[in-house]
Amino acid sequence: YISCRKLPPFFTYKHRILYSKSEEVNGVDEIIHPAAREVFRFMDVREGLEIHHDGDLPARSGVGSSSAFTVGLLYALYALRGEMVTKQRLASETIHIEQNMIKENIGSQDQVSAAYGGFNKISFEKNGSFAVTPIILSKERLQDLRNHIMLFFTGFSRVASEIAVEQIKNIPKNKQKLKSIFQLVDEAISIVGSGRDISDFGKLLHESWKIKRSLSGKISNSRIDEIYGTAYRAGALGGKILGAGGGGFMLIFARPKVQSYINEKLKKLLLVPCEFENLGSQIVIYHPEGL
Repeated sequence: YISCRKLPPFFTYKHRILYSKSEEVNGVDEIIHPAAREVFRFMDVREGLEIHHDGDLPARSGVGSSSAFTVGLLYALYALRGEMVTKQRLASETIHIEQNMIKENIGSQDQVSAAYGGFNKISFEKNGSFAVTPIILSKERLQDLRNHIMLFFTGFSRVASEIAVEQIKNIPKNKQKLKSIFQLVDEAISIVGSGRDISDFGKLLHESWKIKRSLSGKISNSRIDEIYGTAYRAGALGGKILGAGGGGFMLIFARPKVQSYINEKLKKLLLVPCEFENLGSQIVIYHPEGL
């Protein structure tokens, strides 16, 4: 949740996510928080603003919270100007801010997912463009998929950009592995979009995880391997560390009947309830200036 309001000509930036942190500055260049600073710079903000952010999940945890923040802040500043921008523009400009202005070594999927919401296939082209194709599922099928998902916080975070650096360097020698992961996408869509046993999706995740963890020595570690191995031996069908790897959240895919046993085996970890989100970033409350 992000709120923006105009102030006299000085900035107050307030950011709270599991802890409190505030910045009160006299100009954009003084802002320490990189995403806030570069979004303000991108929008050429020169007037006084108060920005307040509340988040339920820790940063640097692989669930796209950083990009969700950047998308939300950008959207809120456009709304403050009285402009409603498209999801495509919102995602594209967020990618530009994070990759070219903040200069982070990150992908583009989180920005698109945060802007669009929903259950989609996202196709990225070499020229930087992308296409979002909704995956049409029945309510029952979508709920069945959701019922098989468990989301655990490993207890430690990481900086995605630092993890991604090694993955990028390894691309030339990992082309065949990356191609294999790419080919699993259509297979996954075929599973969830048909009457096939949803358990096959979990098995596909397991195969994908085995490939992903081999792309770089920083994606997994002994603690992550221990968590995944414990869940798998307890009956999980598959899973993966989310985001770049190295820590953060782990998704476990398991039949509902074995989830209580898995949770007991991983009782030292935080099991976070989650649901699918269909709308993407939204302007919830809008008060035009003067009203």
